Parts: sequence; C-alpha cells; structure tokens
Amino acid sequence: MSCVTQLYARVSFVMQRKWQVTAIVCVGVFMSSLDLFIVNIAFPAIEADFGGTSLASLSWVLNAYAIVFAALLVPAGRWADAYGRKRVFLTGLGIFVLASAACAAAPSVGGLIAARVLQAVGAAFMMPTSLGLMLPEFEPSKRAAAVGIWAATGGAAAAAGPPLGGLLVELDWRLVFLVNVPVGIGGLILGSRLLAERREEGALRPDLGGAIAFAAAIAALVLAIVKGEEWGWGSPQTVGLLAVSALTLAGIWMRSLRHHSPIVDPTMLRSRQFAAALAGSVLFFAGFGAMLLAGVLFLTGVWGEDVLTAGLMLAPGPFMAAVFSVPSARLAARVGFRIPGVIGASLFAVAAIWWMTQVGSAPAYASEFLPGMILGGIGVGFTIPILTGAGAASLPPERFATGIAVITMGRQVGLALGVAILVAALGAAPSQLSEFEGAWWIMLASAVASGVALASLGPAPQPASLPDPVAEPA
Repeated sequence: MSCVTQLYARVSFVMQRKWQVTAIVCVGVFMSSLDLFIVNIAFPAIEADFGGTSLASLSWVLNAYAIVFAALLVPAGRWADAYGRKRVFLTGLGIFVLASAACAAAPSVGGLIAARVLQAVGAAFMMPTSLGLMLPEFEPSKRAAAVGIWAATGGAAAAAGPPLGGLLVELDWRLVFLVNVPVGIGGLILGSRLLAERREEGALRPDLGGAIAFAAAIAALVLAIVKGEEWGWGSPQTVGLLAVSALTLAGIWMRSLRHHSPIVDPTMLRSRQFAAALAGSVLFFAGFGAMLLAGVLFLTGVWGEDVLTAGLMLAPGPFMAAVFSVPSARLAARVGFRIPGVIGASLFAVAAIWWMTQVGSAPAYASEFLPGMILGGIGVGFTIPILTGAGAASLPPERFATGIAVITMGRQVGLALGVAILVAALGAAPSQLSEFEGAWWIMLASAVASGVALASLGPAPQPASLPDPVAEPA
C-alpha cells in the first residue's frame, strides 16, 4: 500500500466525512490567506535579490494578486455553480500549486508578478467553492459553526504568516512560495478522493467581460496612485489613468444594471447594511494593507532588524486578531454588529495614534512598537468578523455565498489601494522615521472612515440556520 493510500485510509478512519471535507477545503483557504502575510515579510529580501527594482514596481507583487483575486471571485463562484464545485476547486488548487512553483523560480520581478497573477486565478477559484463544498456536509443547525471554522482558518494563516515567513526568508525568499507546493499536492490527492461533485442546475454564466473591465479599472487607479508622485498629480498620464478608471467603473455599473449575472448585483447594494459592510471592507482593509507592508519596511529599514526578527515582532498582531475574532462574533450575536465593529475600528485608530506619537528611531520594541501591534491586532480581530457577518446577514439565505464573495472582493480592492497609497506616501526607499508618518496617517484615516461605515450597521442578527446552498451530490 502506497504512503498516500495509507494516509487516506487513516484520515478516513479517524475523521468523520464532514471533517475530512472541511480539512481539505480549508487547505485552500489557508494557503491563499497565508500568501498575503508571508509575501509582505519577504518584500525586503525580494527587493535585495532583484537589485535596482523600485518599491513602486515591487508593490505589484502584492497588488497584481489582490486585483485579479478581487475581479474573479464572483465569476469563479458562478462557474463553480454551473460546472461543478469539486472540479473548479481542484482546478484552482492545481493552478495555485503550479503558480507557486513559478513564483519560486521567477527570474525577474516581471516574471514574479506574472506568476502572482496566475496564483490569484487559482485562489479565486478556490475561495468561493470551498464554502460551497463544505456547508452541505453539515446539518443546517451546525452550518453557522462551520462558517466560523472556515473564517478562523484565515485567522490562523494570518497568525502563522509573519513568523513562518521570517523563518523561510532567512533561508531563501523563494521558499515562501515553494512551501505551497507539497501542501497543495496533498490537498489535490485527498480532494480528488473525498470531495463530492456539486453543481446548480440552470446556473447563470458570469459576466467575464465585466470582471476583466473591473480588474483594468482598479489597476489603472492603483497605477495612477503609485506613479502620481513621480509623474506629477496633474500630469496627462496620471489624470488619464484616473479618468479611465472612473469611466470604466461607471460603465461596469451601467452594465451591471442590465446583465443577468453581474459582478456586483445592484440589488444587494439596496440593503443599507450590505452597502455599509462593503464600504467598511474597502476602507478598513486599505489601512490594514498599509499597516502590513509598513510594519515590515519600518522594522527592517529604520530599526535595521533582520527579516526573521521582524516576522516575530509582527506576529502578536495577527495572533491577537485570531484570538479576538470569536469574542467579536459572539458579542455581535448579543448586541448587534455596530458596537463590536466600532470597537474594532477605534482600537485600530488608537494603534495608529500610538505609533505616530510613541515610536522612535532607536529600537524599543516592548515599550514602543508592541503596544500598537497588540491594539491593532485586537482591532482587526473585532472588525473582520463583523464586516463578513453583517454583509451576509443582510441578504436572503440563497445569496449568502455571493454576498461573502462580494465582501471579500471589497477586502482585496482595499488592500490594493492601501498598498498603492502607502507606496506613494513612502517614496522610493524609506529609511527614516519621518517617512513613515504617512503610513500611520493612512491607518488612522482608514480606521475613522471605516468606523463611520460600521456605525451605521443594524441590530443583532436573528438566530437562523444556513440552508443547503447547492444541489445534492452528483
């Protein structure tokens, strides 16, 4: 009996089927979430390896992934409905594994960015299908807890990202991507055996043209922000890109009003709570993305820490986020989404103010940097479950999965915009404390703006089970 067959037999014996399926789909969720945190840690090493590359160019290693991921999330979910969730999930996982290997072998920044685009395609295929494969394995009364496990997987990836990334980068930054390959191959083997094919009869074809146009519009906006300082904010290039982005987004909106399966269904936005959750996601994650990259660049550039030490220094923030996500969800069930959401945004703002006023040029981690990391992490832990929960609870049950995909799309757009604004604020090669004041201001502005959106959220959700979102296994 082969090693893989033995592993499969042991897994089947020890775990109930629903937990087997949960473990497999959460592998995809974990890897796609881990990549966000682990690549931030690798940034200084990638910059050093590809000498002469500007921070603006390197920022596309993050932003290309976020933009493509955002644009394809909703279409990927619709493709899975039509062609089978197992097929699309395993295809996405396979693409992600191949793209990770291509990232590790990239000979240039351009090659790395291209591989990251492919990686985002795989991640977009995995994320919405993972929930659709997992929920039907649970009885209706247990599906809310299953969603909590699914969401907590991302928190675990966040907590593991900085220290794991720092350790791998100390050996070679390419290991940051290569680590996905054996894990993904294991998921492919077990998934092909265990997952049941599920599809939805009569599923509508997604608006692929709208997805491509959306990616182009966000890319134009991000490029204008990143290059605005260099080109001049009033230059023809910058103004032209901003105009292209605005006109394209307006065109997508008009198209969405008529298309049978749009990127974002306008009827969703008629719900004030869903619109507030989506706006809050974009605004909050702009500050979150800026914080992640700024923390790495500050610790390595200003304080001169090595990447492993920087990863360990950043780890308490994601760890606190993972710890406080469950209390936040429980508090929301008792008092509504508004209070924990505002608490989270407020703590994130306090963290920005702390760093702005307390951090100095000389390393003083425990007294100056760590308190802000803890406060910010708790703020993130309070806020993320609220954004997802409020968005989903504002929609009818049959639109639950699509609503989560749209909220996740908003997160990715926010991350891309936050990184772009940060790069514009920092300049070419930040190495002085004063250059990072803009990063803390971005965090603060994001926290305040998202707090306003969260303050408009509604009352506590009524207890309800989630229905089976798909047809019976094929």
